[in-house]
Amino acid sequence: MMDRAQIVHENFLRRVESGDLPEGIEPAGPLDGVTAVAIFQSGCLTRALDRTSRAMQSKGQGFYTIGSSGHEGMAAVAAALRPTDMAFLHYRDAAFQIQRAAQVPGQTITWDMLLSFACSVDDPISGGRHKVLGSKALTIPPQTSTIASHLPKAVGAAYSIGLAKRQPPEHKQLPDDAIVMCSFGDASANHSTAQGAINTSGWTAYQNIPMPLLWVCEDNGIGISTKTPTGWIAANFQARPGIKYFHCDGTDMYDTFRVAQEAADYVRARRKPAILHIRTIRLYGHAGADVPTTYLSKTEVEAEEANDPLLHSVRLLEAAGTLDRAAALAIYNQTGDRVERIAAEACTRSRLDNAADVMASIIPPKRDCAPSNGPSAEGRAAAFGGDLKAMDQPQIMSRLINWTLTDLMLTHGEIAMMGEDIGKKGGVYGVTQKLAARFGRARVIDTLLDEQSILGLGLGMAQNGFLPIPEIQFLAYYHNAEDQIRGEGATLPFFSNGQYTNPMVLRIAGLGYQKGFGGHFHNDNSFAAIRDVPGIILACPSNGADAARMLREAVRLAREEQRLVIFLEPIALYPMRDLHEQGDGLWMKHYPDPSERIAFGKVTTHGGGQDLAIVTYGNGTYLSMQAQKRLKAAGIAARVIDLNWLSPLPETSLLEAVKGCMNVLIVDETRKTGGLAEALMALFTEKSAIPHARLVAQDSFIPTGPAYATTMPSVDGIVQAGRNLVGEKS
Repeated sequence: MMDRAQIVHENFLRRVESGDLPEGIEPAGPLDGVTAVAIFQSGCLTRALDRTSRAMQSKGQGFYTIGSSGHEGMAAVAAALRPTDMAFLHYRDAAFQIQRAAQVPGQTITWDMLLSFACSVDDPISGGRHKVLGSKALTIPPQTSTIASHLPKAVGAAYSIGLAKRQPPEHKQLPDDAIVMCSFGDASANHSTAQGAINTSGWTAYQNIPMPLLWVCEDNGIGISTKTPTGWIAANFQARPGIKYFHCDGTDMYDTFRVAQEAADYVRARRKPAILHIRTIRLYGHAGADVPTTYLSKTEVEAEEANDPLLHSVRLLEAAGTLDRAAALAIYNQTGDRVERIAAEACTRSRLDNAADVMASIIPPKRDCAPSNGPSAEGRAAAFGGDLKAMDQPQIMSRLINWTLTDLMLTHGEIAMMGEDIGKKGGVYGVTQKLAARFGRARVIDTLLDEQSILGLGLGMAQNGFLPIPEIQFLAYYHNAEDQIRGEGATLPFFSNGQYTNPMVLRIAGLGYQKGFGGHFHNDNSFAAIRDVPGIILACPSNGADAARMLREAVRLAREEQRLVIFLEPIALYPMRDLHEQGDGLWMKHYPDPSERIAFGKVTTHGGGQDLAIVTYGNGTYLSMQAQKRLKAAGIAARVIDLNWLSPLPETSLLEAVKGCMNVLIVDETRKTGGLAEALMALFTEKSAIPHARLVAQDSFIPTGPAYATTMPSVDGIVQAGRNLVGEKS
């Protein structure tokens, strides 16, 4: 059976030569002849690359073949935009990237894309890690085969433009008059992530907050094999509050250019979002070896092929007197020949062949930042007011985190915070009180209730030079949006070879031990979904002073090393005052000098006992220090080692801290299965001869009410486990 790509190719040759072109309206609008020919050339190159990618795959020289044939109209959308307008692309948008390359001098788009198809280390965007669209020179952050996970960060990038105009960050990327374009398919439009992001853009614009964002829905009527109901996309988008709707025919370059230009002009002038609904077709199958006739009738497939946008382009160019059929056919054939020649060379280029090279871009590169002397005395006095006097006294953790955020925002104007209730209310637990009054609602943003939008806002703002500090109210809520970190934030430096990054500090209130409150949604003792994401740093303080020092280090890591840091704050310790007995005030701490930090990868040791080292973190540190006193009374000298950094584990510092100890007890408030203790047990088994054991939480959710702590480690349990390990049973 002949491949559909070959059938479409032969149909094009035959029909252009014979003049058998599809019917349609006459060319009309502002599209000039030179640009029209360039758009056609981009379409021809798109088609040739699709055919060549399939040939490469059949020979084992290419590895991924989702194509863009049928979506050539996106070249006209690119022509209507500026190359400095950031574009988050649907995976069928090769024509857009090709046309944009024609707008930027010095580009070698055919060579670049074929290197990507071949997974060559010379691929200028991913370094051979994936066949992706994307280019730093073209202001196109790379996207893999996403469904809709790129939409939330488009909202963040668009929001950042207005804020950057008022408060320019040091590493600003986008012009003040730029807009953001984000494209997606009709099937993707139904994804909850897409619906949430589009709703967020309208919700923002409805409040007259600048949101220069052009959504482009490429409607080819089918998602893999499931048809989109006729009229569904128009019905879905025509009456969205705060968002203007535009529609065009993607098989008509003149109509598409005209409407895309109108939509872009509207967004650029009004600073409000718009949706461009572009009707396209999908030629061939979904991807690779997918055969469309297995789920579509041959009549349906042939009807789509007869509506080939390149055939329409030939008709339109001839009708406009810009290009005759013979010249159009020559461009098509010459493009195909050129792609085949370049592909033969691209396939000879080296590919990744070892783990070290594959992983080299997981950690983003460091960047130069202007030095800072910290906040000025005058600035601190104005921001803190009466709180400056309170710094003479020990304080609870939540207040020390608040002061730390204040000092950091005074020092770094590029910091912006976002989250549910963080502004006017000051956060669920008061951690962000007064920050909106100190720094304004544009930098301390009360978001709508959607974790994907919160994280997307941060991810997008980071790409325009801001240092976002988003907040997720509870650890359990992180799971509503974890793919924004796993699939977008963590992978961006990997798939862009470090050219694009998402530096941020994500604050999450979490863990257990809240007395009788909330059950498993407000007491969540599992962070396995964070620890298994490559490149992410996970930090967890146990007291207010260390929280201040670690938060400063987290911001340094994000700002200077472009790292994505998750800062997990133990809710139960926010208000904690006492350690051993009521009124002792031993868990409150003085606010550390703004210059003090706990370096990434360093543990903190409390005590010097050699009988037992208790390795723990967060609430476990609090409980273990209570147990430490009781163990001492029983004749067991223990030291408590607070890990501080939970991913990657601070192995070197930890192994040094346990030296001289006879036994190691791991106290882990996460669950036995998938918990942190599994990694710690493996570490001590592989790299230490010291006897070791673990005390962990049960494989259970956390209940509400008096039984709130029964499934997790307790002081009594730590004391008994320590005695058992040392050998003094009682």
